Order: sequence, then C-alpha cells, then structure tokens
Amino acid sequence: MTPAERRQLLLQRLQHGPVIVGDGGMGTLLHHRGAPPDAVFEYLNLIDPTLVGQVHADYVAAGAELLETNTFGANALRLATYGLEQKVAAINRAGVRLARAAAGPGRFIAGSVGPLLPPRGSEVELDAVTRRSILSEQMGVLADAGVDCFLLETFPGVADLQLALEVARGLGIPAIAQLAFMEGGFTSDGLNVEQAAQQLALAEPAAIGANCGAGPRELLQVLRRLAAATDRPLSAFPNSGFPERVDGRILYLATPDYFAALGLEMADAGASLVGGCCGTGPAHVQALAAALQGRRPGSRAKLTTVVSPSPQPKPVMTAERRFLDPWGSRPVIAVELDVPRGLDIAATMERARVLAKTGIDAVTLAENPLARIRMSNLALAARLQEELGIAAIAHVTGRDRNLLGLHSALMGAHLLGIRNVLAVTGDPVAVGSESGASNVFDLNSIGLLRLIDALNHGRNLYGAELGDTTRFLAGCAFNPNVADLSGQLHKLEKKLAAGARFVLTQPIFDPRALERMVVATRPFGVPVLMGLMPLVSERNAEFLHNEVPGIMLPDKVRQRMRGASGATGVRQGMAICRELLNEGKQQGVGGYYLIPPFGRVELAQELIAAIRG
Repeated sequence: MTPAERRQLLLQRLQHGPVIVGDGGMGTLLHHRGAPPDAVFEYLNLIDPTLVGQVHADYVAAGAELLETNTFGANALRLATYGLEQKVAAINRAGVRLARAAAGPGRFIAGSVGPLLPPRGSEVELDAVTRRSILSEQMGVLADAGVDCFLLETFPGVADLQLALEVARGLGIPAIAQLAFMEGGFTSDGLNVEQAAQQLALAEPAAIGANCGAGPRELLQVLRRLAAATDRPLSAFPNSGFPERVDGRILYLATPDYFAALGLEMADAGASLVGGCCGTGPAHVQALAAALQGRRPGSRAKLTTVVSPSPQPKPVMTAERRFLDPWGSRPVIAVELDVPRGLDIAATMERARVLAKTGIDAVTLAENPLARIRMSNLALAARLQEELGIAAIAHVTGRDRNLLGLHSALMGAHLLGIRNVLAVTGDPVAVGSESGASNVFDLNSIGLLRLIDALNHGRNLYGAELGDTTRFLAGCAFNPNVADLSGQLHKLEKKLAAGARFVLTQPIFDPRALERMVVATRPFGVPVLMGLMPLVSERNAEFLHNEVPGIMLPDKVRQRMRGASGATGVRQGMAICRELLNEGKQQGVGGYYLIPPFGRVELAQELIAAIRG
C-alpha cells in the first residue's frame, strides 16, 4: 500500500468506520521499562532505539492499528531545555522510522506533535510567527519521513492548535486535532467544548478530539459534547483513570476491562479513533481492540442542558466549639460537602443548612480534590461557620502551596475562625497533563501536621516567634482499604506523633476491612471516624473502584451493584451502607464521616437517622 493509499484509507475509516484502535501511552511504558522519569523520552529514539521499537511492537501485538511516533515533545523549544535543539530533525526522523518498522505497510503512523510550552518559570512570550516556525520545523521533518497523518495532542488551548492545523494543511498531511480540556470542559484560553469544536472545525481537520485528562469517564463526557457540536470525525485518547502516588511512584488505577468498556461507550458516542494516553499499556489496548472489533462509530447524541439551582440566602452566627466535644457520649458525625467549582455557593449553603438542622457535629470541605479547581475551601469554611454556626473541617494539602504559602494560608484560616483542619498530602496533578498546573509538595501530610503543631506553639516551622498561638485541632487521613495495614499504621503513628488528634478514614465497603481497622487503631486512643459513601449505581461503583485513589470495592459489593441504576441503584447502595453502619456499631465505632455523592444530602440524612437511632 502506498503512502497516498494509506492516507486515503485513514480518512475513509475516520468518516465511516470501523473504529480505528490507537496505541497507548509511550512515556508511561518507557518509564516502566527503565527510562528515568526525568529522561528526554524523545531522545531515546537516538540513544536507545531498541527500547522504543519494542514499545511499538508490543502495541502492534496488542491490536493497535495506529501507532504514534515517539516525538510528542521533539520540537526546538522543548529540546533546547536539554541542549538538544540541533537534533530536532534526527529525533523526528528516527521516531518515524521506528514506528514504521513495527507497523509494517498495513498500519497507520501518526506523527505525534505536542503543544509549545516554555520551560517552567520562563517569562518569555513567543509570538505567533516564532511558534509557527517551531511547529513547521518539526512537522516538516515528520511529513518528509512519511507519516500518514499528524496527531496534534494535549494542546491546552485552541490558538496553537489552529497554528499547527495551518502547518499541516500547507504540508498536505491529514491532521487529528486533540485538546486537553480542563475540568468542566474548558480550554486554557477560556473556550468551552462547543466553542472550541466550532473554531477547530473551520480548519477542517481529519478529526477533532480530546486526550489526557482525569480518566476515561470524564473524557467520555467531553466527547459527547463534541459530538453534538461538530460533524467532524471524533477521536479520544483518555488516561487510564486518575494517578495515585504510591511509595514515590505514580500509578494509574483503571483496569484494562474498565478502560475497554468506556472505550466502547466512546465509540457508541461517535468516536472513529480510540486509543490511550497516560497510564495505558498493551493490556489496555488489547482489551480495547477486542471490545471494538468491527464496531462502527455510533450516531451523534444531542447535548442536554443542566440548570443550576437558584440561590437562597439566610443568616445565623457562630460559636467556637470543638466538633469532637461529644466524643464518648454519643457518636460524632461529620459530613462532606462538595466545594463549588465556581463562585455560586448557594447550593452548598443550603445543603449545609439542611445538615445543620439534623444536629451533625461538622461539615468537611476538601481542597481541590483530585487536583481539580474549586473555590477556596478555607474561605467557604469561614462563611459556613459565620452564617450557620456549624463547625467546619477544612482539608489542607501540600500539593498546591509552597512552604511560604502554607504558613500564610493557615495563619489566615485561624484569623477567619477556622479551628479544625485535616492535613493531607493531596492528589497529584495528572502526569502528562499540560494544563500548566504543577505539584508543589514542599510538605506532605506529616510535614503539614508538624507545621500546624508549630503554629499551635506560637512559632513558625523555622522557629520564629509569632506573638500568639493558633488553636487548631489537627486531623489526618487513614486508608483501611489495603491488604496489609502495617504500612498505613506506621504512617498513622508518625502522623499522631506530628500532632494529629483525630482520624478520618477513606470510605469503607468491606466489613472485614472495618474490623481490621478498628482493632488495629484502637490502641492509639484517638477518635477515628469511619468513612461511609453511599453508592448510587454500577457506573458510580466502577468509577470509584477504577479511578479514585484510596477507594477499593470488594468483588461482592461490585457484584451487588451490577446493573443497578436510578432508584434501584440508590436502594442497593444505601442497603450496603446500612449493613456497614450496623457492623460499625457492633465494633464500637465512635464516629462517622459521611460522604454523600453528588451533593445528595438526603442520603446523609437517612444515615444520620440510622446512627442516632
């Protein structure tokens, strides 16, 4: 098959199917096979071609029909950071050669081109002419070397992607345009999914799509919106769930079967090309290929509109009290509320007002959970306490602020009347995300507890006197959902030594895990609030199990939720929760940390009644 025939076949497949199976993550696999995480992966095309070629071969063996060249960051701007800007041509030519050798004549080769992101901390702004020149250099080499198309991927904004599409048009090579949308479906230049799709469609790319992101479920939602906004073919390359930090390594959670099931839904939503991004490997591609065999893109669905609830203000005052005051006399109850994604707090305030009437002891507010943008939970905690008189537990992470910022934020929180804080390391920003956000992690959860303890003693972490003392009650998290508790218990011991005075656990779904946790933590003599999260559907259960760090559902629970949705799913999920609640009572649990999904406080109310009853 000639290059021209392959390109024509590619365009036909994108238009009419069957769905093309793409490959998986390149950097993830190279790292797992020995390349250090700070390596210039594209340079491996020259210095370790055998390693790169084997990754391509493994994806071919798994069933991939389209291979991406290992050239994502092989542009002069990025390579200059490592003194490799003179090797743009050599690296890109080698990338095409290695991919073609593995693919043979019958599969497609896509020239991977990433966004132009200056080195962190750089204040240099590149004008459009310079950016076009950098893109043209890389893409020209890829075109000359014989790629069948360009895969323009992980672009955070539309402007650079439009430049790259113009370059591709000038070279006469089909281009697939993929954005890395931020949460809520926005680009870095402020466009929503629909606006971005309409602007990109003007350049008539071979396909429009998305890649990277938090995981397959979130990308599926973006894809459905794209399907309603444009009639161009669609592509999807999601991450394998959300990354979790384990012993200093970043691991992804989604199983191949789960990934393939969501890939099938993407095809049904209209995707003509489905592959994998960060965290995916040959096993994910093999499961995807089996699921998509012979499948054609589904018909396009229409976009549905979600109406936000209208705000309802009301007043009240606060009194400073410790939410743990009732400990020992009755079960203590804390309920987690979702912090708004935007500026409207009306729904959150109303949910807190409803919960306050039930007599709970505290609400908890996470800080940018799953590394997604939320309103300041410290400011919201202060407002809740001031207006509703309800104690708030504000989570504080080491991910978002450096050591200076953490000092300031905590002292400011104390000024605003916040007294209860949960110190957590924080979910890492997704590896491979090019949104511009970075992990800080000057302090982990233990370092945060030491900082809070220092403030409580009237000094900062460097020992300087503050002129007064804070009065924080500090807590920590505990994950009982592991086969061997020894590691978690060792961490808990260090957290308590650093100043933790209460513990909130990850949601528990296994009575055996609950019993082990109670027995193991009782000798520490601190309040441990058992995490309870009602499941509402099979989809919800599988998402939690596959994509959310720290949550693991037993096979029995997943089986019970199989096929459940709507009212049936809620009934089944609440039945599981009540069984665990009864087990908790038998085990002598003295407190509960309720996490109602999707803001459904009525489920928390039902559990509160069962606890009080």
